[in-house]
Amino acid sequence: MAIRGWGGSVAVAIGVGAAVGAAQLGLGYGLDVISFAPDTGGRLSTEGWVTSLTWATWIAATSTIAGAIVADRLSGRGPATGPATGPAAGWDPASPADPTDPTERADRVTTRLWRLVLATAAALGASATVALVAVPARVAVLDDVPSPQTVAAGYAALGVVVSLLVALAALAARAVAANLLATAAWLWLIAVIAVTGGVLSGRDRARVPLGFWDVTADGPWFRSVLLADAGPPLAAALLIGLLAALPAARRGDRPVGLVGSGAAGPLVLTIAYLLTQPDLVGAGAVDISRHLVVPYLVLAGLLGSLLACAVRARSAPPAARPTDGTPPPVPMTARVPAQRG
Repeated sequence: MAIRGWGGSVAVAIGVGAAVGAAQLGLGYGLDVISFAPDTGGRLSTEGWVTSLTWATWIAATSTIAGAIVADRLSGRGPATGPATGPAAGWDPASPADPTDPTERADRVTTRLWRLVLATAAALGASATVALVAVPARVAVLDDVPSPQTVAAGYAALGVVVSLLVALAALAARAVAANLLATAAWLWLIAVIAVTGGVLSGRDRARVPLGFWDVTADGPWFRSVLLADAGPPLAAALLIGLLAALPAARRGDRPVGLVGSGAAGPLVLTIAYLLTQPDLVGAGAVDISRHLVVPYLVLAGLLGSLLACAVRARSAPPAARPTDGTPPPVPMTARVPAQRG
């Protein structure tokens, strides 16, 4: 169902951004993956504090992106699909969709401004996460953080701001949007599995790191990287990058958005980790390993989308050739040799 009018689309972007943020934070508080309550001893551990901030930052960012995507799709102005046009893609100068035409250039500018408006509106709605994070953070007691609610609100606000560019990319390419949504679904899935496993096994309350299984540090290790902890997220980033880009590759979408789509979801995860990075001097070995691994998730996702491009190239049908013996048409840019008299 398409929404008519810019006012309705802006309202949808604001509403969806706020609703998705509230829903994700409610799920996070309910599963106890975000908790600012003091641990044993009356104080919140540094690990629990950083884990909660990472989740809050990521939720604020994904809420902005989700609001922009939903509003854009409902507006009926989604990104163009199908083979790219233009001189590099075999564009016919006689085609009515002339990219050099002033009207076409104006349409492109209007489309970009429209996407910026939707992303900004979604960020405005997702700003509700700032208050929803700050209020519970008031109960946190830490030695070196005098105002935890202010710090927590600041990280949520940073998540909203840095996600604006990613939201614009998601509005420009369906493959980017698919990767972001699939990555978010995967991260919540492993969080639910981790919490459920802990409840069924009767384990004590433990933190649930964003994007990782909470494994022991027994090994195997490769330098400073815990392989058992790094393997699953790297494999997931590769697989999601491949599967999310395959439909776009089969449609023949624009190669820029297709190739870069694999990095979108891991990039948001990496930003959340880098923004909330603790003092690695006193951090545990597993925490150091995770902060070393998250940038490589972006590369793994890119590799997955590149594999999708390779599948597209191998499955592309060969160009049609004339069967009646006539020679192929000569390109318009080819030079005709001068005839000798």
